[in-house]
Amino acid sequence: MTRSPYRAANLGGSADETEAAFYEALQTGNLERLMACWAEEDDIVCVNPGGPRLLGAAAIRAAFSAMFEHGTLRARPAQVHRVQAMASAVHSVVEHVEVVLDGGVREAIVHSTNVYHKTPLGWRLVAHHASPGTLHESQAPGQPPPVLH
Repeated sequence: MTRSPYRAANLGGSADETEAAFYEALQTGNLERLMACWAEEDDIVCVNPGGPRLLGAAAIRAAFSAMFEHGTLRARPAQVHRVQAMASAVHSVVEHVEVVLDGGVREAIVHSTNVYHKTPLGWRLVAHHASPGTLHESQAPGQPPPVLH
């Protein structure tokens, strides 16, 4: 496997920095930068909302490549809950995703779990599992639900 030029720039750092690079790559449609966030292991896994379980870098690359053919994905991470150990981190994320429909742009809520391992190359994504959420579920504890006009 040929190493991406982004790998060298991502040495060390933190799981948070890898996550920021992942979401930036989604927003810009940069497949190489997105794949640089993933570990170079055969057993990495990705489940996008409504999609199949993707095992391995080739399947993940193909899915995101197909997705980027239709444009970028405007996903903003919010309400990140972090659990971190010495060499692993789990982030539970509420994503605000802009979806373009016939009636205009709408916001969708996606609940994602991102799992990172600290590798010799730095923190890398080993699992991304995302499923649809609701606007009500996206509210921080103690916050009233949004008023839609």
